[in-house]
Amino acid sequence: MGFFLRKQREEEVKMAGRLPPGQALTQKFPVLHYGAVPTYNNLNNWNFRVFGLVEEERLWNWEQFNQLPRTSATLDIHCVTGWSKFDCPWEGVSVKSLIDAGLIKIKPEAKYVIQHCEFGYTTNTPLEAVLADNFLLATHFEGKPLDPEHGYPLRGLMGAVAGRKDNNDLYLWKGGKWLRGLEFSAQDRPGFWELAGYSNTANVWREERYWHNR
Repeated sequence: MGFFLRKQREEEVKMAGRLPPGQALTQKFPVLHYGAVPTYNNLNNWNFRVFGLVEEERLWNWEQFNQLPRTSATLDIHCVTGWSKFDCPWEGVSVKSLIDAGLIKIKPEAKYVIQHCEFGYTTNTPLEAVLADNFLLATHFEGKPLDPEHGYPLRGLMGAVAGRKDNNDLYLWKGGKWLRGLEFSAQDRPGFWELAGYSNTANVWREERYWHNR
């Protein structure tokens, strides 16, 4: 897409109320993360753990994870660095659907979810954000498995539903790449970027990028 067409599209999503303050439209999918990209020669040893304040800890291997109920969602994504990408088709697993199906049973005192990723990386979200329809345990983007640099084989995906402004519309980093587990917790525990000065709440409409402008 050329510059003028991009600016035209940017104005369209802005007028529709879909472009958060301080953001600009991109047609690309920029790659931003800290550290190395993990390499998986195969997924025979991969697993996904659900633990913490749950009635029963769950551990799924890759084959078992792919047998869980599947969800598709078209979401806008907004990066704290200032770019936004619209109408993005994702596929994966909804945490809420797992709870509704009784596959995860959380305890009443659970208020937060800590996402545990490769290399010890974590990020934290309120429970209601992870249970919302704009959060997905994503395995596919545009009908294809995630690229390694975008979180293959599994990432938390935090997006926004087109035309709806919501308290759970958070910046993209609130979904962790190379996700390996969800910990349900009564206490909030800031993760890597939160401890480095990024906002703990990260609402895109209030432009909560850093700790001093939450």
